[in-house]
Amino acid sequence: MNSTFKPRRMEDMPAGVCAAPLGPADARARYFNSGNAFNVVLPPVPAATFMPDARVVQAARASFVQACDQSAALGSPVAATTPLMLAAYQVIAPGESADTRDVTSRSSGSLWYVMAGGGACASASHEAFAFHAGDVFMLPGGDPWRLAAGDAGAVFWRVDNSPQLAHEQVMPSASSTLQAVHYPADEIERQLAELFDTTADATTSGFALVFSSDLLGGSRNVLPTLTLSLNTLPAGDTQRAHRHNSAAITLVLDGEKCCTRIDGEPVAWSRGMTLVTPPGALHSHHNEGASQRARFLIVQDGALHYHCRTMGFAFENEASARV
Repeated sequence: MNSTFKPRRMEDMPAGVCAAPLGPADARARYFNSGNAFNVVLPPVPAATFMPDARVVQAARASFVQACDQSAALGSPVAATTPLMLAAYQVIAPGESADTRDVTSRSSGSLWYVMAGGGACASASHEAFAFHAGDVFMLPGGDPWRLAAGDAGAVFWRVDNSPQLAHEQVMPSASSTLQAVHYPADEIERQLAELFDTTADATTSGFALVFSSDLLGGSRNVLPTLTLSLNTLPAGDTQRAHRHNSAAITLVLDGEKCCTRIDGEPVAWSRGMTLVTPPGALHSHHNEGASQRARFLIVQDGALHYHCRTMGFAFENEASARV
């Protein structure tokens, strides 16, 4: 008996193929097993920051797009900020216009924040609304919209789910039931004023305005897979450390001496900065300023996790996740 014989390990087996395919559909089949099917290693989502190009800050006279792209670190074949989301800054020069084809043809929906300037947004079906600095709007995927900048131009920060659709190898449908939703800045301020007139306790994660619509109000989401909130933090206050399974992309709007701690590492804020919080990372926001309330927009792929019942939200040192 050969005592040196060692049986082949299950995890070392190559992918199985059909021994006698009767056609191309048979030949495409691959077979894995319980030893080698779950050893796929993917690059982690890096904690990252992106600062807007000087042309964004100055509301330049030339139109351009600056993507917050870390596809190389993620091993993504398409531009991506996280595995399922892409954030970008976009400038439209004064008096010029641009259609959203590059965004709406690749995503089921996109979220837009007007950082500066203003103008008008119109669809091929002639639905239209004016936008101003501080406004937020959601555009459904499919047919393009046209963004026309006013005399001062327009500067946007936007997030879409194009990496998700690229992963699924699908395209958005022009017949989607989603419709555009506009959140004017003055109405956002009115809603915040009502919010600040309430009280919060340790079970909440701060004073945040969550954006939704008549269609998706039941799920409290702005898109079927994305959530959007305007979070605030009073001067001298700290948000309780927590974690969740969704990745988060944050745009810093206002704040003095503020930072975010991600797995213990502080990241100092700068106005207009985009911050990526990896899924599952323990994080907290800190406002060490003396008088100014911090404001920051957060987009997450949380709506997808809510739907799958996998959000996994938990405060630090909690024994188990809440959702």
